[in-house]
Amino acid sequence: MAYAVFKTGGKQYRVQQGDVIDVEKLDLEAGAEASFQEVLLVNDGSTTKVGAPVVEGATVTAKVVEQFRGKKVIAFKFKRRQGYHKTKGSRRHMTKLEITSVG
Repeated sequence: MAYAVFKTGGKQYRVQQGDVIDVEKLDLEAGAEASFQEVLLVNDGSTTKVGAPVVEGATVTAKVVEQFRGKKVIAFKFKRRQGYHKTKGSRRHMTKLEITSVG
């Protein structure tokens, strides 16, 4: 099975055709096509090409399924014996992608 490792949003993802992944927010509407040229590794089932730093001519294409917000992350700060504590929460903006082709 062919797979690739590509980079977006400062993170790397290992994907193959048909995978559904959550990435950092992309400014695309639901149903739009996204293409990624920063492909770091491509495996076609028999051979592996590793880029230095990227594989030339390789692309990963995906369809945007939806835009959503991730789970809430709690940041809790405190200083012991001082009576100081602070809670702050945040939710990241995410994009759900369905991988259509690897190559």
